[in-house]
Amino acid sequence: MEPHPQDSAEAISRRSFIQKTATGTGAAAAFSQSPFFIGSAQADHHNEKKLGFALVGLGGLSTNQIAPALAKTKHCRLAGIVSGTPAKIDKWQKQYDIPAKNCYSYETYDQIADNPDIDIIYIVLPNSMHPEYTIRAAQLGKHVLCEKPMANSVKDCEAMIAACKAADRKLAIGYRCQFEPHHQKCIEFAREETFGKLKMIEAGFGFRIGNPDQWRLKHAYAGGGALMDVGIYALQACRYLAGEEPVEITATETKTDPVKFREVDETISWTMKFKNGVNAYCSTSYAFNGINRFNAYGDKGWFGLNPGYSYNGITGKTSKGDAITFSAIDQFAAEMDDFALCVKNNRISRVPGEEGLRDLRAIEAIYASIKSGKSALLS
Repeated sequence: MEPHPQDSAEAISRRSFIQKTATGTGAAAAFSQSPFFIGSAQADHHNEKKLGFALVGLGGLSTNQIAPALAKTKHCRLAGIVSGTPAKIDKWQKQYDIPAKNCYSYETYDQIADNPDIDIIYIVLPNSMHPEYTIRAAQLGKHVLCEKPMANSVKDCEAMIAACKAADRKLAIGYRCQFEPHHQKCIEFAREETFGKLKMIEAGFGFRIGNPDQWRLKHAYAGGGALMDVGIYALQACRYLAGEEPVEITATETKTDPVKFREVDETISWTMKFKNGVNAYCSTSYAFNGINRFNAYGDKGWFGLNPGYSYNGITGKTSKGDAITFSAIDQFAAEMDDFALCVKNNRISRVPGEEGLRDLRAIEAIYASIKSGKSALLS
């Protein structure tokens, strides 16, 4: 299958959207040293200045997760906001004591270039808008943290990476689970072959989606359905557990409600083969609740998380009868603090733009396999 047609960021106007719409230090150390990732910034105790974040898009994620998380960070602060809704700007300005000069509309977005209070722009917009606002942010001289999925196409991901490199600005993607201690411990298990050489991974994430009019069910905004939204977590887990990129993907799609899901995928199952011999079988859905896990099987045992991708309550087990248990952390606070340290210390994020690009390459292969009915090969 050819990938679904991808809409460029320019094709979807900001105005039309607005109108429509613990601890685990050992695990963390092993994770940061993994050859699969570039590394993670370590604390610089000589540079305690908090970097100013501006949130672009004040929807549910910013309101309920990101803004509260910023209050828990050690190296970040909420310095500015960007929204097309004046009432939201007024509410946020009062709630977080944000100076009027740091509150922007989409029409005044480019004026952020002249604001030294803002060091990092966090893009929290519909997927199709990520490229435009990331590229513009870099051109304004600001570092960028962009929510996942990075974009709706490989081409857009490449453009975002190129723009940030040209502007000498850092780019990271909001893969919060990679900063979560249960996930870090599982990566340590895989790297150290605690349960033998990894052979098979099973992973899935889905939920029953509600409002049929939301942007996530519009292809022009979301680029896809369950796969782009939550299936990407299962895809990520397989990639960072295997420690390699998939070389072959075979996928099928099922739709039980072709009206509600006429523009995007409802349920997808796919398998992946990795060069090191690991096989993975994965699933995602917008049709029902309950899938939120991964299990990894080695030749000497297994380990897994269930629930695996939630904001809190993550827990796991192993074939040895041990529980995988760490104190809960705010995953958004952890990822923002990590990126702030990367900026302060001039280090590359463990979740750079290239990591988002790798996911989109696999996602495009999944959609290609569904369309063609054949396996998709990746180089």
